[in-house]
Amino acid sequence: MNRDNKNGVFYEIYVNSFYDSDGDGHGDLNGITAQLDYLNTGDPGSKKDLQVDGIWLMPISPSPSYHKYDVIDYYSVDPDYGTLEDFHKLVSEAHERNMTVIIDLVINHTSIEHPWFKEASTSFNNRYRDYYVWADEDTDLNEKGPWGQQLWHKNPNGEGYYYGVFWYGMPDLNFENQEVREKVKEIGRFWLNQGADGFRLDAALHIFDEGTRKNIEWWNEFREAMREINPEVYLVGEVWDQPEVVAPYYQSLDSLFNFSLADVIVRSIKNNYDQGVVRTALSTEELYHPHNPSKIDAVFLTNHDQNRGMSEFASNLNKAKTAAAILLTLPGNPFIYYGEEIGMTGQKPDEFIREPFRWYEGEGEGQTTWRIPEYNTGHNGVSVEAQDEQKDSLLNHYREFVRLRHKHVELQKGDLTEIQVNNPHIIAYRRSYENNSLDMYHNISEQPMALSVEKKGKKIFSSHNRVKVSKKTVILPSNSTVLIKYKHKGF
Repeated sequence: MNRDNKNGVFYEIYVNSFYDSDGDGHGDLNGITAQLDYLNTGDPGSKKDLQVDGIWLMPISPSPSYHKYDVIDYYSVDPDYGTLEDFHKLVSEAHERNMTVIIDLVINHTSIEHPWFKEASTSFNNRYRDYYVWADEDTDLNEKGPWGQQLWHKNPNGEGYYYGVFWYGMPDLNFENQEVREKVKEIGRFWLNQGADGFRLDAALHIFDEGTRKNIEWWNEFREAMREINPEVYLVGEVWDQPEVVAPYYQSLDSLFNFSLADVIVRSIKNNYDQGVVRTALSTEELYHPHNPSKIDAVFLTNHDQNRGMSEFASNLNKAKTAAAILLTLPGNPFIYYGEEIGMTGQKPDEFIREPFRWYEGEGEGQTTWRIPEYNTGHNGVSVEAQDEQKDSLLNHYREFVRLRHKHVELQKGDLTEIQVNNPHIIAYRRSYENNSLDMYHNISEQPMALSVEKKGKKIFSSHNRVKVSKKTVILPSNSTVLIKYKHKGF
């Protein structure tokens, strides 16, 4: 089975919020299986699915927290989400649709309730003590982390202070300990053997906080161990930092989330002014390529740690459409955060950006109820049911753009070049592959714009019926997109 990781579109799912198959209020793995046809029917001719190529499941292992980024058992599925057998069924049915399944692997830290930590915290002499990082007599217990957080936390079960970069409930594992490294590789092998195609690597930047070199050495070690199980394993890392910091991680990993590019896209759309979208995409490519010529940029708009895009765009539908058009025509693997395709809103704290997915605008089969939503309420058109048959809905806009990406190899594999239009309200670029090219023009302003083009091409998509393409002129209404195809001789 050939699942094309390199050019695929991924869909990020917070399982708890997606679809409830057993009526307990929690989303679950069987719920995702039941709704795979929403994501991809397996029929390329279908018009009713998103046709995404893969799914990323946020953490599915048992955890005391709603978000499950503090794991207590790496070898099973949280009971709220189902069982290992349910995972096997989901993977099997996804693979039948030629979809890739990656899961969040959270190994920078465990839960404070993990058996390893419970053992480690009871005694200085416990065999698990060195699985974690403990303060010594020279440690500054008031040391603060990169965002001003407390790093050292008092042991609740005995003596000493332990290191936890994110929160006292998430003690960091000690990767200086080779036994820890072997345990983590064992965990990775286990999930690949359960059918996972790869991992989203949480907090990949923080395995060793004192420098990049050790982190890269570790991820090389992990990658080679995973390739022994699956030579095509797909590893996408979370390294949330400046591009110069991100770049060396491509020595070890296939993909890294491009936070800088995501920020520039969202700010540009929000402010009606290009903040350097193409320039950022090209500059990060220039930085990353020397480290790994086979690298795959992981592009996205927002994720589970950020305010939702539709909230950033003040619920402006046309802005959301333009953002989607940019995301799905840039190089790399685009990642869609669940609910983004129907315009769900949400702002921090985190619970509000992970609200139940809206299948309907009221109650209905499968609707999760694990929390009462603060943002996504009422009859406002933000649901699958409301948008499914609406031709110009955001959902159908996403469906159409994923299909355009599949249809045109330029959007999958083409080189990126900026088109100079000397207009800060227009984002314009070309994707070229062999003898063909596609030009993209996005008007991100609130006013119609006219611009000159070299010659007339074939308009293959426009987001507005008032988009005009003549011999050497393109007219774009506010917040609109046009794609123009050219065939070149001797290109």
